[in-house]
Parts: sequence; structure tokens; C-alpha cells
Amino acid sequence: MNFIKKIAPGLIICTLIAQLGLFFGKFIPSIGGAPLAIFIGLLAGNTFAKSKIFAPGSKFSESDLLSYSIVLLGGTLSFNTILQLGFSGIIFIILQMGLTITLAMFIGKKLGFSKHFSALMASGNAVCGSSAIGATSPVIKANDNDKGISITIVNLTGTLLMFALLPVANYLYSYNTLKTSALLGGILQSVGQVIAAGSMVNHNVLEISTIFKIVRIVFLVIVVIWCSKEFKNNDLKKNTQIALQKEGYSKNKKSLSIPWYIIGFFILCAFFSFGLIPESFSKVFKLISSKFEIIALAGIGMRINISELIKQGPKASLYGIFVGISQIVIAVILIKIFL
Repeated sequence: MNFIKKIAPGLIICTLIAQLGLFFGKFIPSIGGAPLAIFIGLLAGNTFAKSKIFAPGSKFSESDLLSYSIVLLGGTLSFNTILQLGFSGIIFIILQMGLTITLAMFIGKKLGFSKHFSALMASGNAVCGSSAIGATSPVIKANDNDKGISITIVNLTGTLLMFALLPVANYLYSYNTLKTSALLGGILQSVGQVIAAGSMVNHNVLEISTIFKIVRIVFLVIVVIWCSKEFKNNDLKKNTQIALQKEGYSKNKKSLSIPWYIIGFFILCAFFSFGLIPESFSKVFKLISSKFEIIALAGIGMRINISELIKQGPKASLYGIFVGISQIVIAVILIKIFL
């Protein structure tokens, strides 16, 4: 009951913002309700809804509801859809992540940022935004200030790229499903941003780009272990386990695992593939998943702190811009080679 009372204010306002986004999206179909929910959330979170009373609910919307949405999405997809990525799609993701980390570390060094801050930026941009930063920060023993700044920059960069990638995809690929999905799912920082951008193209792109993104999230374990070795953390097992548990990974202390919602996604996907989920149930899953998605996007917008970003000055913003541009260039080259 206390938990419900704690999240209620923020969850209610995120739900209202989501409904506003859907309402205005009917009048601006070229943009749609999902991006508008982020924008309205951003305006609300930086003006009249700045109170800390809304923070638990917006956090719940951003993380928990989005996780439930991903699980339910699995109940609407078959393995045949997932197999569209192919082996070349997996190679694309691995190289995209590896090169993003390398360039983010290089750019950070050239701009004079600490190695710890650069590692947070690298993991956040390469994997899954604030969740990846949250998972890597205790492993490399980063301070709270670096963590907060990197989360702000990565989230804002991803929000800007969410719109910037669409004309790129249209110009280069004429919204070809696989290539557009690879571009969005291989670059954008959070699952919510991938879903929002995909929804602005079509439902097929939304589904495939989300799968590309899920593959990146699975590889978070590898990135966290790399960070531990790179920073010569001698207590690798303990610190990595604690970090991943904090970000929704298995609490099984004997082994490292992948996030529960990714497991749930593949379980429902298997059920749907083998006909264990009726089509009527799948439609309900899709409806609920889409509702959770839009509320989660409102939460993402509310948690982007513009004033915090302004405090950091142009240097930090340039870092985010340079990394974002690098990701686009890498992705375009890799998509041409592998897809």
C-alpha cells in the first residue's frame, strides 16, 4: 500500500501526459502520440511537475512499465520475426557496440573528460542508456556527479537522435524495414526511444528495431565485465553481480544472468510461436503493451533534467553530439556492409 501511495502521483501524471500525447497525435499524425508524450513529459518535468513527489512514479513508469511492455510484446511476435535479424544482424550489433565504446572513450579523452566519465558515456550510448550507466557505475566506482551528468546527456542525446534518424532512414533506405530497424535499434539509447522512433515509421519497424535493441541489452553483461577489467577492479564477481542486480538482472548469486523482462519476452515469444497464445490474447497483449509504452515515454520525458544539462556547459553537450554523430556514421557503414 505504501508503495502504491508513493508512485501514485507520478504514475497518474505520466498517464495523463500519455493521453494528451495520444490526443494531440491525432491532429499531428506525422509525429504521432509517442514523441509528443516525451515532449509534454519533458515540459512538465522541467516546469510544474518538478516536485520530488512525482519522481517515484515517473521512475516506475520509465522502467517498470516499460519492462512489462517488453514482456507483453513477446506475446505478439513469433521466432520467425526475430530470425529476420539473421547472423549478419547480430554481427552488426556487436561491431556497432564495440566501435561506439571505442570512439566514445577516444572522444572523451580528447575533450578532457575523465576515464570514468567517458566509460559511463560509452556504456550508456553503446547499450541501453541510463540502465547501462547504472550498471557500470558501481563497477568502475564512478562518483554520483559523473553518473548524473552522463545519464542526462545520454537521455537528451537519444531524444534528439530519435527525430534526427528518421530523415536519415528515409533518405538512405526509403524506410526499408530491416535497415531502418537496424539504424534505430542499433543506435538509440533507450528502449523507449526505439519504440517511439519505430512507431513514427510503422509497426513492423517498431517490432524489428525493438528486437535489435533487445540484443544490445543482452550484451550488457559483457560490457560490464569489460568495464571491470578495464578499470582493474579486483573484486570483479562481487561488484558486477551487485551492479547487474540493481538494474533488474537475476538475483541468482551463483551466476550472472540477463534481465528478467528479456527472459519474459522470449518465453511469451515461444508460447506465441507454438500457438499456445490465442490470437485474441495476442491482440490484448499488444493493446496493453502499447498503453504501457506511451506512459513509459511520458516518464522518460519527465526525467530529462534540462537545467542540469545547462549547468554542465557546452563541452558536455558537445560530447553527446559527437558521440551521436559517430554512432550514425558507424551504423550507416555497417548496415551497408552487413545488411
